[in-house]
Amino acid sequence: MADRGAHPLSLPDDWPDHPDPILVLNRMGSFDWDLDAGVMQMDAQAHEIFDVRPDEYDDCPTTLSVRIPPAEALRLDATVSQALKDGRENYGAYFRVRRRDGSMRWTHTQGYIRRDDTGRPHRVIGIVRDATQELDDAEVRREQAAQENARRRQTNIVQLTTAALAHARTVREVIDALKDTHGLTHLGATSLVMGLVEAGRIRLVAEGPEGSFVPGTDVTRIDEPYPMSEAVRTLSPRFIESPEDFADRYPGLWEGITGLHITSAAYLPLIVQGRPIGGMGLLYSDRRGFTADERNILVALGSSIAQSLQRAMFYEQEMDLAQKLQQAMLPRTIPSVPGADLAVRYRAATIGGSLGRDIGGDWYDLIPLPGGRVGAVIGDVQGHDTHAAAVMGQLRIVLRAYAAEGHPPATVMARASVFLDELDTDRSATCLYAEADLSTGLLQIVRAGHLDPLVRRADGSCRRVCVPGGLPLGLSAEFGRLDYPVGTIELDPGETLLLCTDGLVERPGSDVDDGIETLSALIAEGPDDVRELADRLIDAAEERGGDDDVALLVLRRRVLDSQRPGGRLRQRVTPGDPEALAGARRMIRTAVGAWGAGDRADEIELVADEMITNVLMHTEGAAVVTLRALTGGEPRVRVEVEDTSSALPRRREAGESGVSGRGLLLIETLTDVWGVEARGGGKCVWCEFVVENEPDPV
Repeated sequence: MADRGAHPLSLPDDWPDHPDPILVLNRMGSFDWDLDAGVMQMDAQAHEIFDVRPDEYDDCPTTLSVRIPPAEALRLDATVSQALKDGRENYGAYFRVRRRDGSMRWTHTQGYIRRDDTGRPHRVIGIVRDATQELDDAEVRREQAAQENARRRQTNIVQLTTAALAHARTVREVIDALKDTHGLTHLGATSLVMGLVEAGRIRLVAEGPEGSFVPGTDVTRIDEPYPMSEAVRTLSPRFIESPEDFADRYPGLWEGITGLHITSAAYLPLIVQGRPIGGMGLLYSDRRGFTADERNILVALGSSIAQSLQRAMFYEQEMDLAQKLQQAMLPRTIPSVPGADLAVRYRAATIGGSLGRDIGGDWYDLIPLPGGRVGAVIGDVQGHDTHAAAVMGQLRIVLRAYAAEGHPPATVMARASVFLDELDTDRSATCLYAEADLSTGLLQIVRAGHLDPLVRRADGSCRRVCVPGGLPLGLSAEFGRLDYPVGTIELDPGETLLLCTDGLVERPGSDVDDGIETLSALIAEGPDDVRELADRLIDAAEERGGDDDVALLVLRRRVLDSQRPGGRLRQRVTPGDPEALAGARRMIRTAVGAWGAGDRADEIELVADEMITNVLMHTEGAAVVTLRALTGGEPRVRVEVEDTSSALPRRREAGESGVSGRGLLLIETLTDVWGVEARGGGKCVWCEFVVENEPDPV
């Protein structure tokens, strides 16, 4: 035994003739060993400890060999010799003594080494005592400590397993947490098998280690002779103590898993509120049998796992319902749009990194409008729950209805805001609505607290288009009737419009503007095909994760093989500037002639002059004249005159002088089609002329 750090003994020089009374009282024997003479004297108590009578002991240490077994004597001699050699002052050791009756008793000795002036040892004085009870008590304490450690390990198993299951939200995640290497280590098992109760049957959802599947056991009846079926049927565990026990009780199952070297198994019912929802089997290859404590801890584990499994099943049911609701609220199909390539995508939020999906209120929509126009919508209702999805569905339908009725974009957004405010919900929503005329590429955009759109040019570069915006929808009660200014942009053939919700750009710890710059770079580097581009962006969002869902709409104005880019000219005419008016007339006359539309040159110039003059006479601002050559399909020339007045043109009776009052009549008579559109803070009066020859671009 190891030296316990004995301290030097302070004994009188004539010891052991006069033994210390304290030693006697503590039932310790003493000895005095003269190393030079080879004589070791012992007192009466030492004789009793070694179980030798005074007449049997001749003061020679070797005489004690009859009481000290050889192995013990060798170990004791080695301890003493090493202490003498090392120059130590003391030593201590435990050894066993065989008494007359053959019983073995533990003995402890401590010796103090006296040396001469040269350091040579010449005398050892010390004590011996019976240490049997001491070591027996120590063994009891060790056993108690081992039992306590075992109970602590069992408690840790429950705690570690519960912690591993804490973040599991689906049945698969519960199984993965249990089958994970650390999970099986916590459980002490080699592998795991699990089944769920479905319509009176047990369906395996985890079949243990690879190659352990037994044909015909993927779905079993509860009344079949399998250990999991019995555990589920009786609501009590089944413990299999040995391979022989397994083969005897379940021969059919054992035959299928013999090669796995299973030595024991525990099959536990998974019970919630007195009802079995499944069963679990833990297979062991390094143990036989189960103690009472081990059985209790496994039953407790089964209860904890059952609670996690039921929570996961409820979550999956809720998510299935939520996803179906989300799918029902989003458009089932997206209509094809002549002159455009389209792609839409939706990605549900990820909660807790890669654990599970959650539902949100993001949506997209594409609305066919009269005159070949189309409305593109992207929006985000506040919140991530079924209520957000329900509000989103109602808001999408209402906004679609207002747009289809032909209301201008600002009116569509304002009415949608009032509707959401009156819906008796505490949710607000951001939204962007873009009304596009793909024949001209003109887009009118209204924005309610939403992100600006992005446009990818034909050369691949991407820019953020800043358009004026208003407050989110649903705040009319707080701020009164909300106004939504209209922004106008032009989308050239080959350019792509991208609308998205903030889940595509927001990142924890980063600014939204930084996210938009990152997204712009990703778009610029992405493929030209809108579907491939949409997939690339959603994949990037998937890799990044995040706790917000994503809606995405990508629209690319198509360049047809038979279509050549048409001409487009623009000029500003301000009041009191006759040169500007004359310049606009020259621009129109020159362009129409160059485009090969000379047969209608007079009509086009006359109508354009009338539209410009009306702006200069009846508004306080300037007129912006745009002349377009529309190619592809039926060739046309389009004239647009914009102003800052929201007052719509109206028909008036001509006066006696006949100087005014015939403007709209003139436009209706000479043009093939005309109309008025709201543009930001004003309007645009436009008209088109069908020409015989396809205009040549300038």
